[in-house]
Amino acid sequence: MFKKLDKLLERYDKLNELVGDPKVIERMDEWKAYTKELADITETVNKYKEYKKNQKDKEDAESMLSTEKDPEMKALLQEEILSCKEKSEKIAGELRVLLLPKDPNDDKNVIMEIRAGAGGEEASLFAYELYRLYVKYAEKNRWKTEEIDNNSTELGGIKEVVFSISGKSAYRKLKFESGVHRVQRVPETESQGRVHTSTVTVAVLPEATDVEVNIDEKDLRIDTLRSSGAGGQHINKTESCIRITHIPTGIVVLCQDERSQTKNREKAMRVLKSRLYDYYQSQYDKEYADQRKSQVGTGDRSERIRTYNFPQGRVTDHRIGLTLYSIDNFMMGDIDEMVEALNIADREAKLSEGFDDEE
Repeated sequence: MFKKLDKLLERYDKLNELVGDPKVIERMDEWKAYTKELADITETVNKYKEYKKNQKDKEDAESMLSTEKDPEMKALLQEEILSCKEKSEKIAGELRVLLLPKDPNDDKNVIMEIRAGAGGEEASLFAYELYRLYVKYAEKNRWKTEEIDNNSTELGGIKEVVFSISGKSAYRKLKFESGVHRVQRVPETESQGRVHTSTVTVAVLPEATDVEVNIDEKDLRIDTLRSSGAGGQHINKTESCIRITHIPTGIVVLCQDERSQTKNREKAMRVLKSRLYDYYQSQYDKEYADQRKSQVGTGDRSERIRTYNFPQGRVTDHRIGLTLYSIDNFMMGDIDEMVEALNIADREAKLSEGFDDEE
């Protein structure tokens, strides 16, 4: 770990020279890249400098202790050495966290897709409630949400909804929401009062940029259709609905949210880029699955990650074994405790792998 930190310190000094070089400043794109890299490593470097200073203080105290004769002063020096040791251990732990490889997608906006699964209309109703949950959570974080496509039911449920969330750390906070969400409750339509189990699938995709995903127009089949409302009823006579098929992967995106064909096409392309980015990233992840033991869950969309039990008022995340008995607040977007717990579990799992290869 410390070899890596020494190299980081050297890079920090070099970057400070580069961002202050008038010739580099003239090349604005290059200067911006250096500035961003410098900002990314500054916290780690400052923490390492604090560690080195603390180690120096400990060594100085140990040197003085070796020659000190006065019992009272010796006791003070021994106390200082112990304090420095404890502080070094604490800082070393913080450095290990700071050195963990960062997910390059963490700062990206997200495309979320929520689909009703098993359970008929009850699943559709819960899909709507999950959609509302994430919109409210976005509002709490002052993020912007934009609906891209919505296939609703006549009873107010949702068969499928696709929407974007834009804001700082949106993907970092929401990435562990992907998977199957199970709800257990008595449906309003159930006269016998029996508890039903339904499922909803959530997918969280980092929104891809044009640089990351290169789409060849020849690989696309674009169809125009008439938009339809709840129950399949046509809501207008113009063919504004856009369906884009990416032929090599078979990925299909449908967008009918806007009345404008052009706007629907733009939104559909945003979703397609994110799905393709996720598709190729998933292939890469599977290839190196044995090296990725530290993730929370498998990230597989078919994995049951959470149960919402309304009769007992609890929400349980099966990956980390956390149960919260505040389902009403949770459904209103108060999910910070769960989000933080998932990120901590992921970090601790990664830390358990250690730095043996780098020490």
